[in-house]
Amino acid sequence: MKTIHITVLLLFLLALSFQSFSQGISVHDPVMIRQNDTYYLFCTGMGISVWSSTDMKEWKKENNVFTEAPDWAVEAVPGFRGHIWAPDITFFNGQYYLYYSVSAFGKNTSCIGVATNKTLDSADPDFQWVDHGKVIQSIPGKTNWNAIDPNFILDETEHPYLTFGSFWDGLKLVKLTPNALTVNDNLETLPTIASRKERPETSRSPSPDSNAGPNAIEAPFVFKRGDYYYLFASIDYCCRGANSTYKMIVGRSRKLTGPFVDQEGKSMALGGGTIVLAGNEKWHGVGHNAVVSYDGTDYLVFHGYDANENGRSRLLIEKIAWDKKGWPAVSLKQD
Repeated sequence: MKTIHITVLLLFLLALSFQSFSQGISVHDPVMIRQNDTYYLFCTGMGISVWSSTDMKEWKKENNVFTEAPDWAVEAVPGFRGHIWAPDITFFNGQYYLYYSVSAFGKNTSCIGVATNKTLDSADPDFQWVDHGKVIQSIPGKTNWNAIDPNFILDETEHPYLTFGSFWDGLKLVKLTPNALTVNDNLETLPTIASRKERPETSRSPSPDSNAGPNAIEAPFVFKRGDYYYLFASIDYCCRGANSTYKMIVGRSRKLTGPFVDQEGKSMALGGGTIVLAGNEKWHGVGHNAVVSYDGTDYLVFHGYDANENGRSRLLIEKIAWDKKGWPAVSLKQD
C-alpha cells in the first residue's frame, strides 16, 4: 500500500510539473518570433504574457515582461494597472523591439509603448527588458484614431513604420524615427489604410465622443512577401466568448503606404478586404493575427473562441497556402 501511495504521489508531482505546458493555451492577441531553436509567444496579459516552445505545440509559461505597471502608462491612462494589450515583437537594429498597448477599454484614451532586449532567452546574462516609454498617444476629442494594436514594418527603403489602430477612423500608418523609438510624422494627417466605412474621413475631424463607434476593425499586421505588402486586419467583434464574431481580412499593395486592395480591387481604406478566415461550429470567432515565416513555411498565428469551452480564447496556429495569384488561403481546424 505504501508503494502505491508513493507511485500516486510521484504521478501527481509529474502532472504538476507539466502544468506550465499546454497545446491549447488560453491567449489573446498572440504574436510569435523565433530565436535560435525556441519560439517565443507574446500576448495580452498583466505585464505582457510570454510563452516559449521548441515545436509550436507544447508551450511553457515564462515570466511576464513587466513586474509592475510602467509609471508613464499609469500617468497617461487613468485607471491603468498593468493589463497590457496586443504586443508586437520584432528584431531590428541588433535587438528585439516589443511594442505594446495601454488603453481604457472601448475608448481612445490610449498609448503605444516600446521596450527592447538584447535576447529573449531569460537564462542569458544579457537578458533585460528596457522600457523606452510612450511612442504615440491618442486623446478623446482630439485624435480620431486609437493608439493600440501596434505592428512594426519596414518600407521599401528599410525605414521603420508602425501600423496601428482600432475603430474610430480605422487603421493608421505612422513613420518612425530611424531608431524606431519615436514617431517622425504629422499626427494630424495620418493616412487611413483600412476601414469598414465606404467613405473617406480625415483624422482632423475629432470623434464626437470617446466611445469606439461602429467601425469594427482593428489589429493590423503587415507581411512582406515577394513584390507585395499584405495587410491583415480583424473585423467585427472579439472578446465576447460564444458571441464573438471576429474574422480576418486581407488586402495588398506594392508600396507600404498603399493603397491596399482586396481580390476584387476594392481599397481597404474604403471598406474593402477579402476574408481570410472566419469562425465555424468549433470556433465562434477567430482573429487578431500575426504572420510569420520559418524554414520556408508561412504561419497564421491568432486566437479563437472555443465552442467546447464556453467561448474561452485559445491559441491557434495554421499553415498558409498561397494561390496562383498570390493570395493567402488558410483552413481552420475542426478539432
